[in-house]
Amino acid sequence: MENFPSIQNILNDFINHMEERQPISASDLPNIDLYMDQVTTFMNSHLEHSKRYPEDKILTKTMINNYAKNRLLPPPDKKKYSKDHMLLLIFIYYFKNILSITDIQKLLTPMTRRYFQNEDGTDMSWLYSHIMGQEPLQAKRIGEDIRRLSEDALNIFPDADAGDQEYLQLLSMVALLSCDVYMKKQLIEKLIDSFDFPENETDEKKKR
Repeated sequence: MENFPSIQNILNDFINHMEERQPISASDLPNIDLYMDQVTTFMNSHLEHSKRYPEDKILTKTMINNYAKNRLLPPPDKKKYSKDHMLLLIFIYYFKNILSITDIQKLLTPMTRRYFQNEDGTDMSWLYSHIMGQEPLQAKRIGEDIRRLSEDALNIFPDADAGDQEYLQLLSMVALLSCDVYMKKQLIEKLIDSFDFPENETDEKKKR
């Protein structure tokens, strides 16, 4: 285990990176409609910090087509995507690693109906800015939680062999973080299941 990376250094680097990075602001998005290639280029550039490996893709043409097929994204106008499309794609990006397509559709259908291309002031930019404006504060909270969890993980095996300590800390950290994610995912699903979402248009047509 001599070359095993320092768990604490990894955690500190991650927390600092998380707290320093800024979410994409609605004002960062182009005010002109974009073709699909321009959309993928923008998203892959501005969310590059989320990649695990350099070759990973944040967004592809296939992904966008699948989102439209599953009614997560309204169709483009003459093959061009608006700022509202871009904001929806950012929401989808954050949701897709946790939620099923069905749950994302439930969440986004009311959003799309009420705020997509709305002109009364409560539009997608208004909605997105209010939610994402909380991200820096949330990052700070998560950083504090990770530090507390790290302290707990460090003390789980106080009597283990010194050569195994870092591996056991890693194992404990991964297990505790996984438990945290698992329980929060269950809570998210219960919240979604408890909400009386309006039926989507396809379901309404089927009943006619």
